[in-house]
Amino acid sequence: MEKILVIDDDPKMRKHMSALLMSEGYQTFEARNGREGVEMIKKDPPDLVLCDITMPEMNGHRVLESLRADTGTAHLPFIFLTGWGEREDLRTGMNLGADDYLVKPVEPAELLTAVKARLRRRQQAGSGRSSTVADATPEALAKVMGLTPREAELLSWVVQGKTNPEIGIILGIQLTTVKKHLESIFAKLGVENRTAAVTLSLETLGQQP
Repeated sequence: MEKILVIDDDPKMRKHMSALLMSEGYQTFEARNGREGVEMIKKDPPDLVLCDITMPEMNGHRVLESLRADTGTAHLPFIFLTGWGEREDLRTGMNLGADDYLVKPVEPAELLTAVKARLRRRQQAGSGRSSTVADATPEALAKVMGLTPREAELLSWVVQGKTNPEIGIILGIQLTTVKKHLESIFAKLGVENRTAAVTLSLETLGQQP
């Protein structure tokens, strides 16, 4: 049974998400703030973390930094929970290494879809099938794919499964700008869509010594 830790200072939100996840067969744990959450993770690492951004004791950004700095939890799937007015906080969090984000109040279907997707990617990475996704850094893509730093940064998020609107929020650019960059990337790579771009990028990275 896969274990999920919910970190949120709102007890109603924690209970709601935990109940929903348990109804789908997951084992859930709850932490009232970031510091408590980090302590729980160190004692018994879960398979995935759902974490609010704005909390007392330790906010979500500091939680994520702590996990990414520890080799034992560096690749732990991490999903931020954010309010509508926290876009700047969200962008910071994604650049710190969060895997996804959900806007509160979270729709049940959206929560379950995000959780299943991140757990599935974790399993694939463990089997080696998606190990090159972690290698798709902006620096690596710029070098092997012949892209500008900005294009490589954008493609890196595409490889990680982010949508155009999500990339716009993460990078702080307009949706039209995201689309223009993608058009340039597709033209340089000789592909017609994002799926082909991701496939080519991972194949090329996988061939590097």
